[in-house]
Amino acid sequence: MPISRRTSLCRIATAAAAAVSVPLLNSATTNRRKARIAITFDLEMSRNFPTWEQTNWDYEKGNLDDATKRYTVTAAQRIKEAGGVLHGFVVGQVLEQADVGWLQTLITDGHLLGNHTYDHVRVTAKLLEEIQFRFKRAPWLIQEKEPIEVIRENVQLCTSAMKSRLGHAPVGFRTPGGFSNGLTDRSDLQHMLLNQGFKWISSKYASHLNGSKPDQKIYDSIIQAQARSQPFVYPTGLIEIPMSPISDIGAFRNGRWKLEWFMEAIRLAIQWTIANRAVFDFIAHPSCLGVIDPQLKTIDMICRLVNEAGDRAELTDLERVSKSI
Repeated sequence: MPISRRTSLCRIATAAAAAVSVPLLNSATTNRRKARIAITFDLEMSRNFPTWEQTNWDYEKGNLDDATKRYTVTAAQRIKEAGGVLHGFVVGQVLEQADVGWLQTLITDGHLLGNHTYDHVRVTAKLLEEIQFRFKRAPWLIQEKEPIEVIRENVQLCTSAMKSRLGHAPVGFRTPGGFSNGLTDRSDLQHMLLNQGFKWISSKYASHLNGSKPDQKIYDSIIQAQARSQPFVYPTGLIEIPMSPISDIGAFRNGRWKLEWFMEAIRLAIQWTIANRAVFDFIAHPSCLGVIDPQLKTIDMICRLVNEAGDRAELTDLERVSKSI
């Protein structure tokens, strides 16, 4: 059922109160800067979309279909019209496709593209069979190598492919999958990414409650997670810009939510972000969001909320966020 304005305001107030128990930003800091809202897409195919039975994408994450490309380009246009840019993260496999003109168009229009590894590998894997479905089915591709070696080469391969095919180096790095503590306990990975020229990454996804239908407790949990999803610097000097909850995969695959429930969660999180002059990193996958939200209602809502906030908020990208840390 549609959510009434009174119910929505009630939820915002309740969620904001629940988030008070989480340490917030310094009041002097929040009073002198704008909330920064970035819209980011992981440019990959997603299992269970467009039909629930589809799992073949696990083995060909970068084989983007035409619908996913069109949705990405359309979303980028909407965001640009609202005064922002899209920040996409590319799975290198997509650069093997015959036509990458749509990616070149994004770059020409001022949108940013980052590295998402070549084969969508799990960067924290400690066993070869944990790295990616493709390598589990075809282990000869990485035999006689250590996991960290495979991961390092996979990140570098994506960078090389982007430079060669697009003529542009990646702007930032995002890990496939998010980790509740980011890479806090993996200084080796932090150093590896710094050595490859990355000054910032996006790897943390704060844990929160989920369920088949969100209730007030779940909404409160998402707001509390958003308060824990603010940028910080690792001891190595690498900057972390966490993904903000809830992702489209978390909502539509893990929770099987309806679109209006997802939009309500995003609305609450952005309201908190604007009130606290914080950072919000909207994380979505066009191969998923495009199926559930073909009319881009979520994207339009985010842009509208930011513009309605006036000088209290701005649409931005993760590169600019990193430079303010």
